[in-house]
Amino acid sequence: MTDPQRAKPRTRKTTRPAARIRIGIGGWTYEPWRGRFYPGDLTQKRELEYASRQLTSIEINGTFYGTQRATSFEKWHDETPDDFVFSLKAPRFATHRRVLAEAGDSIERFFSSGVLALKDKLGPINWQFAPTKQFDAEDFDGFLRLLPQQIDGRTIRHAVEVRHESFAHPEFIALAREHEVAVVIAGDSDYPQIADVTAPFVYARIMGTVEQESLGYSKQALDAWAERAKQWATGARPEDLRSVEPATREPAPCDVFLYVISGYKANNPRAAMALIERVDKT
Repeated sequence: MTDPQRAKPRTRKTTRPAARIRIGIGGWTYEPWRGRFYPGDLTQKRELEYASRQLTSIEINGTFYGTQRATSFEKWHDETPDDFVFSLKAPRFATHRRVLAEAGDSIERFFSSGVLALKDKLGPINWQFAPTKQFDAEDFDGFLRLLPQQIDGRTIRHAVEVRHESFAHPEFIALAREHEVAVVIAGDSDYPQIADVTAPFVYARIMGTVEQESLGYSKQALDAWAERAKQWATGARPEDLRSVEPATREPAPCDVFLYVISGYKANNPRAAMALIERVDKT
């Protein structure tokens, strides 16, 4: 299926660290990427095949807006390399509601829709909340208790993307740690930054790419994000990011999922590839 002239894979290291750093973008279908990230003569149906050989992960955002077909998850699994991983945005029907603890049916429908067809390529689920959603400890605890830790013997990893300042609260951090749910770290955006590590993995979404930089970010900014990813992977905590509480746990290696989202979207694949290159140098 793979045409070497179309989707030449990056050289991957033969030795792996204790934790993996995966870096990618949101989605893979975006017209301005054609002729810029994708070769001009690449057919649209081969874009995922190409992107998955330049990046190490992709966050699927179509699952946020509606149910995808099980056959689509099977197809995405088969078109990507063995060590590729997808993160999925959970359906808004579960997160954009007044009472979160009543989201059980939506959560069950999501996991029965075919997402497990991704098999070992199923990464974390990102539960994104509206910017107006405020922290209510009892309701949020009820919601977190609905998230399955395992399905058919497969561990399911969850991350919550909260975007209201009221979540910058020790009680929220305690709840996330109790349920081993990651708090999505917002980078270069107007959303509150909560960089507390609350799960065995880190999930970051950086949103500051600009048109003026050919790689989306300046060299200094790319170096900084690559260094933060490496620190997380070793269990260290970047001191230049805002956290709610001081570090209290012994450092432990964490898998890292970092996505270049929003900003000047046309440059996002270049930024992600530049970050991968920096991380792979170590």
